[in-house]
Amino acid sequence: MPGSTPTIILIHGLWMTPLSWEHWVAHYNARGFRVLAPAWPGLEVGVESLRADPAPIAALTIPKILDHYEAIIRAEPRPPIMMGHSFGGAFVTVLADRGLGAAGVSIDGAQTKGIFKLPASTIKSAFGVLKNPLNRGKAVPFTEAQFKFAFGNLLTAEELKAAWQRYAVPAAANVLFQGALANLSRKAALAVDWGKKERTPLLLISGGKDHVVPMSMTRTIAAKYAKAGAPVEMKEYPERSHFTLAQAGWQQVADDALDWALKIANVTPPASTLET
Repeated sequence: MPGSTPTIILIHGLWMTPLSWEHWVAHYNARGFRVLAPAWPGLEVGVESLRADPAPIAALTIPKILDHYEAIIRAEPRPPIMMGHSFGGAFVTVLADRGLGAAGVSIDGAQTKGIFKLPASTIKSAFGVLKNPLNRGKAVPFTEAQFKFAFGNLLTAEELKAAWQRYAVPAAANVLFQGALANLSRKAALAVDWGKKERTPLLLISGGKDHVVPMSMTRTIAAKYAKAGAPVEMKEYPERSHFTLAQAGWQQVADDALDWALKIANVTPPASTLET
């Protein structure tokens, strides 16, 4: 029956486009699932086009991005499985707080409002943008050296260059500033109700070698949710970096994330995968 199995919706993060999910899309398709990896609004073009003309990136804001994904999710015939990486993970957290989706997976998810202590490596990862307040409203290029610290700390020199050339786009400075200053805003777009018990179940995935969102931050987020009794779980991968979507061994992370979501949503996998 059409719509009997929920669609998987993948939300990319800052400095990336939907291309960052290319392996996961093919992997989930092969398991028989319908997969959508929508771009942030305006980022539907390729990496090279965005590097040549980053104007669509400069215009982005968190409310615009969240409204975009909420509309996509609500248009599905049944609540989808939501997965997000980095800032995309923070977006999934907010969307789950709104009660959307059948299950949410935040992979190396950025902090939402209410997380006050940021590790030094998190600050360093974003400092290239945040160091200059005049960057607001701009698309700030991501150098290969910055990409190495934030994403490629476990890659060889050859792998690093290939990954940077294939995936990296300038940062949407508005998004980064809005995220960094969320605790100073009464109406922050990345706000969640930490005391809410009734919300879409959430899995937090964390890498022990992640510079952007260290495991300590993810543990803090998980503890705050658990204290309120909200449905949250955490899975740790000690040897994985922020580049976990394409780092060697990504298949295990992808399968673990989906298997958890199917179980928590009480969904049977497509028949085609049960027969193989």
